[in-house]
Amino acid sequence: MDKILRDKKAIFVFIAPALIMFLLVLIIPTIQMVYYSLCDYAALTPPEFVGLKNYKKLFFGDATFRIALKNSIFFMIFSAVTQQIFGLLLAVMLTNIPKGRNIFKNIYYLPCVLSSAALGLLWSFLFNPRIGINNLLAKFGIEGPLWLMDSTGFIVLPMWVIAFVALWQYLGQNMMLYMAQITGISRDIYEASYIDGASKVKAFRYITLPLIKPMMITSLSLNCIGSLKFFDLVYNMTQGGPNHRTEVLATELYAEGFNYFKYGYASAISVVLLVLCLLVTLLVKKVIKVETYES
Repeated sequence: MDKILRDKKAIFVFIAPALIMFLLVLIIPTIQMVYYSLCDYAALTPPEFVGLKNYKKLFFGDATFRIALKNSIFFMIFSAVTQQIFGLLLAVMLTNIPKGRNIFKNIYYLPCVLSSAALGLLWSFLFNPRIGINNLLAKFGIEGPLWLMDSTGFIVLPMWVIAFVALWQYLGQNMMLYMAQITGISRDIYEASYIDGASKVKAFRYITLPLIKPMMITSLSLNCIGSLKFFDLVYNMTQGGPNHRTEVLATELYAEGFNYFKYGYASAISVVLLVLCLLVTLLVKKVIKVETYES
């Protein structure tokens, strides 16, 4: 094995398939996307280099893009805060219950494996003013709001509804990640802390939290990136309406690229989305410091 690892030709043969796929699937398309974002490129015309024209239009002449950017940032912050907090709390509670852990774990994780498109249609029926929750409220004399059609406010009500549905769907994912990390912590550490007089709250603060920081970085990064490129629920519940008030970057990108066939303009939105994902990932790693513990 050592002889093979010292052979550069053998190393190249082993990594060549993965490297070729990486280039074909990620690097080359990304370079093309950046180039097309600097072009006036429609469905029936070849790309024409126009420089930063698409970006100028995005940030200074496209009100829908500004709404989409605002909604995406709101959705990211809301999801990051709620899913991390509740996911961690559920993980701590489930790792400390002696019986029924697997049942509750499966119940909370089940929405994650269901189709987002199907769930979007299901929740859109539930929030329909005539056949959903409002119909049930009307039997008690309560007039429900227009859950998916209200267009007032800085962050409209439909955006809050979608954010809560996403919390319900993806809470189990964060819970499973934290449970995997917490169950890997030696019980001897907790028992020693309890002998020294530490309460469960202090053990959580001074033992659990520091030791799960690596998973916190992973979970939070995945959470933020997934929220920024979120598409399924928004498209199936509101399709960006009413009046584009629930547009996010992914739905705006889809509309410009596949409805209006403005490939250059859609590529510019993709570049903005890519830059945001990179910045958020770097910010998470910068904010959360991971200490090294020696055994």
